[in-house]
Amino acid sequence: MLQPPAIIPHDLQPLRDRVVLVTGGAQGIGRGIAQAVLAAGGNVMIGDLDAAAGRACLREWQVGQRAAFRHLDVSREASVRRWIDAAMRRFGRIDGLVNNAGIADPHRGPVTELSLTEWNRYLGSNLTGAFLCSKHALPALARAQGAIVNIASTRALQSEPDTEAYAASKGGLLALSHALAVSTGPAVRVNAILPGWIATDDWRKPEARKVPALEPQDRAQHPVGRVGTPRDVGALAVYLLSTQSGFVTGQSFVLDGGMTVKMQYT
Repeated sequence: MLQPPAIIPHDLQPLRDRVVLVTGGAQGIGRGIAQAVLAAGGNVMIGDLDAAAGRACLREWQVGQRAAFRHLDVSREASVRRWIDAAMRRFGRIDGLVNNAGIADPHRGPVTELSLTEWNRYLGSNLTGAFLCSKHALPALARAQGAIVNIASTRALQSEPDTEAYAASKGGLLALSHALAVSTGPAVRVNAILPGWIATDDWRKPEARKVPALEPQDRAQHPVGRVGTPRDVGALAVYLLSTQSGFVTGQSFVLDGGMTVKMQYT
């Protein structure tokens, strides 16, 4: 007679001893993801343009050899290659990659006034950067049967006026995610997170940190009753990086407190 499926205890440290790389990991959502990886038992290598913010993370985390920082410009292939190589020298393996780095400001004025240089700057940081990091991390990720998580945005699905470059870069990131999932499976899983309104003012480097200025209506317009935090993104990222999500790939997860399912009339 077949035995019933066993009850498997929940792993309280689902990333124990794993190595995760986080781009743009020194502030904001990236820092939230990096801290979630550490809390889940993992090791983390953060890359960021802001070296002062990166060094501040290491001072404040106090986790010793489990965390490392190196300057990174995701739009430059040589910088990406050096960052990946440094991670391999430091940790010897790569189990996860979070492509989070990018230009956060979506508003660039009317498209008729948007320069090609500015358009390319958004795509280079938000989309090409994810391609370059994935390209150079994939050999190590495949050996480890690892995972990639791309941080897109709900603006890949809906828009405000004058956000063409940002929206296009984040929409492209969704397509890159499902294309990579098909190309790299079953060795590597690839998924995307689409954050909505995430308050990050208190997740900056120490000298820039402040309490988010949120009004009651900011919270009330979210069905969950609050604005998101980097911890919210980090929690989902840990799940997608871990073996608990072993049957999940090529998917896009909206993380916006219910905003995109709420009908709005003016």
